[in-house]
Amino acid sequence: MIGGLLVAGTGSDAGKSMLAAGICRWLRRQGVRVAPFKSQNMSNNSAVALDGGEIGRAQALQAAACGLEPSVRFNPVLLKPGSDHTSQVVLRGRAIGSVGAGDYARVRQTLAESAFATLAELRREFDVVVCEGAGSPAEINLRDGDFVNLGLARHAGLPVVVVGDIDRGGVFASFLGSVALLAAEDQALVAGFVVNKFRGSRALLQPGLDSLHRLTGRPTYGVLPWRPELWLDTEDSLSYVDGRLVGRPGPAVGTRWLRVAVIRLPRISNATDIEALAAEPGVAVRLTTSAAEVAEADLVVLPGSKSTVDDLEWLRRNGLDRAVVEHAAAGKPLIGICGGFQMLGTSIDDEVESRRGRVDGLGLLPVEFRFAPDKTLARSSGWAWGREVSGYEIHHGYVASNKADPLIEPGEGARYGNVFGTHWHGTFESDSYRRAFLTEAARLAGRDGFEVAPDTCFAQRREDLLDLLGDLVAEHLDTEALTRLIETGPPAGLPFLPPGAPVLPPEAPGPPSGAAG
Repeated sequence: MIGGLLVAGTGSDAGKSMLAAGICRWLRRQGVRVAPFKSQNMSNNSAVALDGGEIGRAQALQAAACGLEPSVRFNPVLLKPGSDHTSQVVLRGRAIGSVGAGDYARVRQTLAESAFATLAELRREFDVVVCEGAGSPAEINLRDGDFVNLGLARHAGLPVVVVGDIDRGGVFASFLGSVALLAAEDQALVAGFVVNKFRGSRALLQPGLDSLHRLTGRPTYGVLPWRPELWLDTEDSLSYVDGRLVGRPGPAVGTRWLRVAVIRLPRISNATDIEALAAEPGVAVRLTTSAAEVAEADLVVLPGSKSTVDDLEWLRRNGLDRAVVEHAAAGKPLIGICGGFQMLGTSIDDEVESRRGRVDGLGLLPVEFRFAPDKTLARSSGWAWGREVSGYEIHHGYVASNKADPLIEPGEGARYGNVFGTHWHGTFESDSYRRAFLTEAARLAGRDGFEVAPDTCFAQRREDLLDLLGDLVAEHLDTEALTRLIETGPPAGLPFLPPGAPVLPPEAPGPPSGAAG
């Protein structure tokens, strides 16, 4: 099998990332050499690739579905929002500066050329490259200069399938509009649709699918059922509802649950750090902006942030700083990760990210931080509580002075009584470390009766997720038609749907303020 495919969506969080991962796993099972690709992602959830740079978490998951290590080639352009109007630009894994909405057009051609060249490189090396779009292909204000949706498909001659989330409602209108707002040359690449998150009888849905086919001249390649297990490796923390449980934890092993409150910072980064906690039986994890929920929690987590000083200011403005300090003063456990670690210190000297200079931290750890222009990117490993632990680092801030004991040997992070901090993301994916940390957290919180499960394996949970995605593709999509599409490209003779792309005034500012991942 030789070819490629672009998975587009009716909007953000429609299921593009998971469908692309499922197709990757299904193809790999067929013995196909397959690789993922997303030319530009907008996300603060990133991973450190084997070749040293950072890419979107979704592409790291898709790489795993292909049996590959993460590579910067799988996501050559990553935009990391630092505010509503600016984003840090990561090109081939390395930060090259920040752009605002007004000057994005200035660098877009350079980014596009790199993305196109990287895709061509991958297509020479692999049998199939499964590409993921961003947001919606019908974002007509962003079509000029686009290189992630139909701009990429047209450049590379890729067939396109559009996935829509029926659980949100309006999926048929979204499918129709997604095609009808495209130029004729773009419409000729859109081969059909995939319905995602369907609950109910397929027989009740079929008349709608038939009508959609008549209206658009394009088939629906399949209907994927809603599956509650598909919550790991969420691309966007907004997928979690404020105050609701993250994931679906199993029943407690002991007689009591451990309640975890994770503060949902405005610019939260790598929120996936908490998913390994949420995978533990008897551990109830909630992302929250409620001081009351922080007060009720046994363990509080301050997660990573793309804008540490700004998010610390937000914490104070909303009274959550007092809730965190009172939680720690009560002797209950508190951990900060990366930006959250920095907030817990005595001071932050930042002339790089916020350019605010020196600001006071929460003063819960005797640690001072400074920010460096160059970003630290690394995969790291060490020991804590006599257990091996590994993680990855993505940060400008560094420890300038530390009077606390290290959390992880040799010399990483801080522990000061019941308050912990580390720059390492992903540590909770180390099973024995996670169990030791939760056991200590329960002790500090006075949760007698909580017992950590002895056999939860987070890496296996991720493999099970990928296998389930592959199963869903094999069982619920027309894989013969999908194979033909990948091998032969866009079908000939697809009808044009009016009105087509509208004529717009000179283009509006670009993605740093308006494009989704």
